[in-house]
Amino acid sequence: MDKGEISQVLGEIATLLELKGENPFKIRAYQSGQRALDLLEEDLGTLIETERLGSIKGFGKALTEKVTALYRDEPLPFYDNLKASVGPGLVEMLEIPGLGAKKIKKLHRELGVDSIEDLTRVCQSGEAAQLPGFGPKSVGRILSGIRNREAYSKRHLWWAAKEASRPIVEGLRALPEVDRGKVAGSLRRLVETVGDLDFLAASDRPGPVMDWFVSQSGVKEVTARGGSKSSVRFEDGMQADLRVVPPDQFIFALHHFTGSKDHNVAMRGRALSLGYSLSEWGLRRDDRKSMSVAPVQDESDLFSLLGLPCIPPELREGRGELEAAESGQLPHLVQREDLRGAFHNHTHASDGAHSLEDMVRAAQDLGWEYLGIADHSKASFQANGLNEARVQKQIEQIRRLNASGMFSCHVFAGIECDILRDGSLDLEDATLQMLDYVVVSVHSSFTLSEEEMTRRIIRAVEHPCTTMLGHLTGRLLLRREPYAVNVEKVIDAAVANHVIIEINSHPQRLDMDWRHWRKAAAKGLLTSVNPDAHSVSGLAYVAAGINACRKGWLTPESVFNTWPLPRVREYLEG
Repeated sequence: MDKGEISQVLGEIATLLELKGENPFKIRAYQSGQRALDLLEEDLGTLIETERLGSIKGFGKALTEKVTALYRDEPLPFYDNLKASVGPGLVEMLEIPGLGAKKIKKLHRELGVDSIEDLTRVCQSGEAAQLPGFGPKSVGRILSGIRNREAYSKRHLWWAAKEASRPIVEGLRALPEVDRGKVAGSLRRLVETVGDLDFLAASDRPGPVMDWFVSQSGVKEVTARGGSKSSVRFEDGMQADLRVVPPDQFIFALHHFTGSKDHNVAMRGRALSLGYSLSEWGLRRDDRKSMSVAPVQDESDLFSLLGLPCIPPELREGRGELEAAESGQLPHLVQREDLRGAFHNHTHASDGAHSLEDMVRAAQDLGWEYLGIADHSKASFQANGLNEARVQKQIEQIRRLNASGMFSCHVFAGIECDILRDGSLDLEDATLQMLDYVVVSVHSSFTLSEEEMTRRIIRAVEHPCTTMLGHLTGRLLLRREPYAVNVEKVIDAAVANHVIIEINSHPQRLDMDWRHWRKAAAKGLLTSVNPDAHSVSGLAYVAAGINACRKGWLTPESVFNTWPLPRVREYLEG
């Protein structure tokens, strides 16, 4: 495990101990150990291998042994036994926003709540609202969280679905009976969350293809088995559907099972206006007697038959893409290869897993010209945020690194500065002015009214030191709903103050939502595709951010970090 993963385990141990009602001193020991680990500036592996971890304040013998075992991926019976000793229903309740270990323990002790079902019952009956520390508003939020959790369980992050789909597509294409195999549905349209995985195969022998599909490793249940369509559910809960069609129908079926309902309605309407009938089976004359009007080898051929250039799958949402295609106004969409760097990245100075040098080296290996470091500011104490003195120290470290010539990748010194409740920023202006750029973000007080939250964020956007606005709505996909904020007003304020609004590319955020970007870019708003990387592997999240850009109709010119280094420097210095 790396430092960040070990920190999470220590936090989980503290939470489990709290759920069990263990000694508060024991709980605090693990909480303190987690903070001490987060504060480490020296490499954890080096400390362990040189047997110096125990000499660091906060690391007693027992904690040192546990951290060492986790780092070396050795068994940790204490952790395994602790997890097994806490009822799974209590642990599941931790997934509900706003319901921490203390409240769960109180519900368990006072009302005998052992499961989500019990929790729903005591909230709906009014029993929970009678407990100290709860009340009607708190109970209302819990019930909302339970409903959201149920809805979330039916969907999956695009990032996870992409990984799950890869071996299935590769397996399909490797079958001798399959001419072509593709993923379809919302996954192919790059939607941020997906329900079922949809696959399509071209074959004249569907039987063996279906046999392979339903017998894959990891299949828990075959929910349907037919001659041309089968459905399975995997052990992780993800469901997948496979349709097998004759090779001459493949492109029509691929188009149909990729597009949204609105896109397909628009395409069928266009076909009818031209005297054709379009379906997943083919394109036919309106009398429905003749076969497809012409050979179709790919989707470009299909669109061409309807007098249109090929519309990329990610734009097939029924949001004006046919009209844009007809008038020659489809955008030249940004691609991952256009990126020259990224901002909003963390190091182990705050809550990242790797050092400054590690992050820059990884960025250089990606071929990037620059990397922006934006560790947390001091109000994010849970993330080991930097105070003014530590910011100054990091700026000097970055300046020395750039001057050393160790890397061709230039490093910009930034900060992710907390927007406080009243809209002021977490660090002194004198400190912010020393930085190359400032990302401002909300990390607390999520329950403000829409008016209060909007006013709060706009005040931060209007601060003269603000360069970028981070994760505008604070959402965590399939986990936490966005807080109330008037997005349009914030966009207008950002444009007026020449502030960039990031697309936070962490697969669980993808915030600002792609649905706002076409209109926002038309107003002149810039974005930066920021991975919010907390490790070197996190830099890869820019791929998900590029998805959001493309779904938002964005061109390279609207994406700040496609600009070359000299232009970026000029912008930041101006």
